[in-house]
Amino acid sequence: MSGVISGFTVIFIMVGVGVVLGRTGALGDHGHEVLSRLVFFVCTPALLIYSLITTDLSVIFSSTLVIAGGSALAIGALYFLIAKLVLHRETPEVVIGALSSSYVNSVNLGLPIAIFVLDDASFIAPLLLFQILIYSPLALVTLDKTALQRGGGNPLRDAVILPLTNPILIGGLVGIAISVIGWMPPQAVLEPLKMLGNASVPGALLAFGMSLTGVAVFKKGQSPRRDIALATVLKMIVMPALVYVIARWGFGEEGHKLFAQVVIAALPTAQNVLVYATRYRRGQVLARDTALITTLASIPVIMIIAWLLA
Repeated sequence: MSGVISGFTVIFIMVGVGVVLGRTGALGDHGHEVLSRLVFFVCTPALLIYSLITTDLSVIFSSTLVIAGGSALAIGALYFLIAKLVLHRETPEVVIGALSSSYVNSVNLGLPIAIFVLDDASFIAPLLLFQILIYSPLALVTLDKTALQRGGGNPLRDAVILPLTNPILIGGLVGIAISVIGWMPPQAVLEPLKMLGNASVPGALLAFGMSLTGVAVFKKGQSPRRDIALATVLKMIVMPALVYVIARWGFGEEGHKLFAQVVIAALPTAQNVLVYATRYRRGQVLARDTALITTLASIPVIMIIAWLLA
């Protein structure tokens, strides 16, 4: 438990520094955008490549991939049914809500928590690859139907080509390919990858802290509160509980591995969902507010999980 508290203390301090940077404007008007792009396009792919090269592939293609991916699809489908049959929402908003309830923030908070709380970044890699390679294209295919009806969008590009241009996915695929062929790059190549990868976590935490400034939640007349509440409950309560049941009694996991599975499930909604919502101009407020609320709720939820399981 002391290790968990220590890990969260590091995260809190880094996020706090990011908030100060955002409020004071020390990095300029576009500081958050530049830092986020550096983390997304350079540092995180480097971290993935280095981690996958130096990690046994059995860790990636393991029960974690099945549990994390299966639970995400199950929770997304549950939201889809409730929002469609009970709340009577249109399909694009339902898709964005389903992603908000199940698409995990595996980069900005997932990697720091995996490193500082779980002591192993490889725990997050299977889920990250699943979301980019399978979950995102599946959602984009559905959203494209509406985009085409409105005269925009390109199904082939958005559902197939666009995900394959994601630098994080490219980094993951490159790391897996190098690991599969069994080639260990020379130290002169590994060292820059390690240095850039080491900058990913602090950069992501600072960028996340900067993003928390000037955000208004539940703005009157604009916020779909029932949808947000449904997505939040599914993400922060139902999904961790489902993962615990599957991992504990479906795969017989226990100890630190079980703890890691549940913690990963309790991570907040990814900001990628807001990117998709903005791209298709549907459900932006739902995606934004759910991401912020689940982010704030994830810390106490993970602390409770640590108290119960660690």
